[in-house]
Amino acid sequence: MKEDYLVLLYYCYSRIEDPETFREQHHLRCLELNLRGRIIVAEEGLNGTVSGLRADCEQYMAEVKADPRFADTEFKVEAVPDHTFAKMHVRVKPEIVHASLPHIDPTKKTGGYVEPEEFRRILKEQPEDTVILDVRSNYEHMVGKFKNAVTLDIENFRDFPEKVKELEQYKDKKIVTYCTGGIKCEKASAYLLEQGFENVHQLHGGIIKYGIEAEGEDFEGKCYVFDNRVVKDLNKVNPKVISRCYVTNEPCDRMVNCANPHCNIHIPMSEEGAKVYNGCCSKECMENPDVRPYDGTGYYAKDMNGYNPYRGLKRKEAKATNE
Repeated sequence: MKEDYLVLLYYCYSRIEDPETFREQHHLRCLELNLRGRIIVAEEGLNGTVSGLRADCEQYMAEVKADPRFADTEFKVEAVPDHTFAKMHVRVKPEIVHASLPHIDPTKKTGGYVEPEEFRRILKEQPEDTVILDVRSNYEHMVGKFKNAVTLDIENFRDFPEKVKELEQYKDKKIVTYCTGGIKCEKASAYLLEQGFENVHQLHGGIIKYGIEAEGEDFEGKCYVFDNRVVKDLNKVNPKVISRCYVTNEPCDRMVNCANPHCNIHIPMSEEGAKVYNGCCSKECMENPDVRPYDGTGYYAKDMNGYNPYRGLKRKEAKATNE
């Protein structure tokens, strides 16, 4: 299959003085380049995942890096057969990753970087004085995580600070955090340092960069991603399935949402398991009058609701006139 598209994952902590104005201009430029995805803008920086044709993505990367504020942005780049998003959203938020830690500034203090090949060596040797810490949410590490990693029972990353007390037992060890693309670790590692942990590091570029540069070795299961793919293969060396179907308990790494929109639980469910309750997680959900028709995928696209990519943009009328 020819892969003419790219998906870009990136972030950069760098001061943006006027996030609203930047958002407006950035959104328009993304539309001009026919990109789709989700971008968060905050005073502390920029965070995004976008997809588009190869040439358009390359132009976008060049323009972002040409801005002195984002010159050090590292893009994780993967080839894909088509867009991995249906829409383009650029939003202003208090933080570029919701951590409930607005006082943490990773440009001033954060955990030292561990490059993918060094991380691969650590995974192989499993030194007793080193802890591999997954800072992602339950539904992410449920379907895939690094071998022998410590995981936390959290529904959202903003819950991370509340869990740090559970890590006190590792204060005398070297801690290496990891997440999908690296952005959560910037604040997670910085917060651990703030809380008195002294030997804190982070996997540079996260799971995605590790998959690109170190073949994903010793990553067990699939990597959860925040686009229409939902999960992606990562390990090219020693892959294995670690999650189990919610209905049948058979090994399964296919992530779906329950067909009952009032439940909508995000879980592993095999094709056979989905047949039991017509895409629902239980008999009770299957009998709900609002249950969504199950089409075999377990993916329920959000209603476009007359989606207009220019809605809300101050310059949309001017652009429409020019066209």
